[in-house]
Amino acid sequence: MLSSLQLKQAVFARHKLARLGAALREGCHASPRPHASGRPRCFGTNSEGSGEDGSNYKSAVPGTPQLPLKRPLFGRRRHLSPLERISQLVPEESLTSEVWQLREATKEDYSEGPESAQTGKRPSDALPGQIYTPEEVDVSKENKQSQLRVQEMDSVSVGDSVISADIGPPAESSECCQDGAICLPGERPLSYGELVLAEHRRNKRAEFRKMFLLEEGGKLHSTWGWVAHSAIAERPSGSTLRTSMGTPLLLRRPSLEEFTLYMRRGPAISYPKVSPKDCTAMLQMMDVTEGDCVLESGSGSGSMTLFLSRAVGSKGRVLSVEVRDDHHRRASLNYKRWRTSWSQRRGEDWPDNVQFVKADLQTAGPLLKGWGFHSIALDMVAPHLVLPVVVPHLHPGAVCTVYLANVTQVVDLLEGIRCSRVPLVYERIIEVQYRDWLLAPSIRKNGSFNSRRAPKEKGLEEEDEEDDPNGEGKEEASGPGGRAFGSVPYVARPHPEQTSHTAFLVKLRKILK
Repeated sequence: MLSSLQLKQAVFARHKLARLGAALREGCHASPRPHASGRPRCFGTNSEGSGEDGSNYKSAVPGTPQLPLKRPLFGRRRHLSPLERISQLVPEESLTSEVWQLREATKEDYSEGPESAQTGKRPSDALPGQIYTPEEVDVSKENKQSQLRVQEMDSVSVGDSVISADIGPPAESSECCQDGAICLPGERPLSYGELVLAEHRRNKRAEFRKMFLLEEGGKLHSTWGWVAHSAIAERPSGSTLRTSMGTPLLLRRPSLEEFTLYMRRGPAISYPKVSPKDCTAMLQMMDVTEGDCVLESGSGSGSMTLFLSRAVGSKGRVLSVEVRDDHHRRASLNYKRWRTSWSQRRGEDWPDNVQFVKADLQTAGPLLKGWGFHSIALDMVAPHLVLPVVVPHLHPGAVCTVYLANVTQVVDLLEGIRCSRVPLVYERIIEVQYRDWLLAPSIRKNGSFNSRRAPKEKGLEEEDEEDDPNGEGKEEASGPGGRAFGSVPYVARPHPEQTSHTAFLVKLRKILK
């Protein structure tokens, strides 16, 4: 049974539809249902448009202005009218044929869209009530485009002179990344043959990091799922992909520091032979510049060799001596691997300025014959034994840095310098320590941000505590955009995971006595 409200609505809708149908029958000769061609079918007796083919269609009633068809604005249908809402509330068996015709006409009008009809197209500057043919619309578009070209030319010309369009930064070739994204000038998408670093972070901590070589048909496997290498190729560095388990992975190119940390290495200690934080300190001690000739004893995994190769550039040379065969082979492979990845990454070759030699530096006097070094880097268990051999080939006033893990080795080094009487003086002994910090907004247990509380008078402070003892009364925003700048306090403390001791760095300088 229908309620009284529904009956009233049905009666009201029925009377309104009846009046609408009578008005259509008396004043209009065109059916509201559109023809398949997009124009209304005319049933009048006028000879200018009485056929169903719709050719040369004009208004059926003389003197009546020809109006364009109604179309949804911006390609989307407007909200339902009150009449349509009421007709949906009425049971379907009580609707008349006129209502059904109006519904079908509305559906077909919306499904055809504003661009399917051949009439009713209007330019953006058309006046209300005007109809334009497709040819007139195209001509209007061409006129607009020509006007824009003239405006651009006018904006370029200044007085009697014309500014050249070539003024600006030099044009560089830009490559298209995957999904049609245009890379910036000088940027290259990830390609097969170069190294990629995958990283997954959770709660501001790196849970997973892995460096791998991008190969055709390969897959990146991890406990977080797998990703096909084909999905990574041709994407810009810094893209994020989801694994088969839905875990987001950040994919980017590794830096030289990260390469030395995650590369394959032979030494059995936690860091490569020389850690990246110590490499930079040693380079500063040695004052290595482009074009220098540097001696390295103890190639290890090649980390210090790579930093020296980048510092001396294409004009310099690095002589790396290693006594162990496995370390010598591993350093050479890591150096070649980085050079190959660099050529794929930048489109240019890494300078081939390193010479790896497998020899014992204590008996390598003939090997160093004819060499002169601007600086020397030693990473050995007993460096004081090779000082008499290498110091004669060091330029006067130059620096020799020594990488030692234990303080007892530092004592033996200084004692060896005293006994051998080599022209060296030590200037400083340092231990490089980096202290990582954790900085994050202060967040409550419910996920909202804390707020800064300004000091207040004693009476007002007691009232605020009574009203809001937990300090959570006025906090509603939980996102970073809901707070003003400087209103959210931050928590700062040392990171729980710190880098421990790696080595002592000894700086020795050659003097002339």
